Amino acid sequence: MRSEAPVSQNFVGPLRILGIFWILYAIARLVMALWLAVFTPTATVMFGALLTRVPNPFSLMTVFHFLYLGIILWSAACGVFGLLAGFALLSGRHFASRLAMIAAVLSLSELPLGTTLGIYTLILFLPQNPAGKYVEVGQAA
Repeated sequence: MRSEAPVSQNFVGPLRILGIFWILYAIARLVMALWLAVFTPTATVMFGALLTRVPNPFSLMTVFHFLYLGIILWSAACGVFGLLAGFALLSGRHFASRLAMIAAVLSLSELPLGTTLGIYTLILFLPQNPAGKYVEVGQAA
């Protein structure tokens, strides 16, 4: 049964751990974005080798480049928002919950770490009562 009592000091520990996990996840996503960007020529050659028997390979290669750039940008955005959310959670800023929810939604598509971290963060910060009151990080500190 949920209580309407204010958030206690026991909430600070899990927020610090969550902040550390967001920073570690963000570093991994930024490394992945860099890795994908460095190996773009290799991926292009590998995908191009599959297009030898396709009637119109140039349009498919354009779609490949568009999707590959999208994946790189998505990974970089996850990394940047993850870093911002992690440092905001560690410092106890009042906007940390909003940044963490943005990072959580962005990271849901990356299995298994992004999905796990994103779902836990959304469960922690989404409204849990009919009045719609969010857990604010500034209250816990």
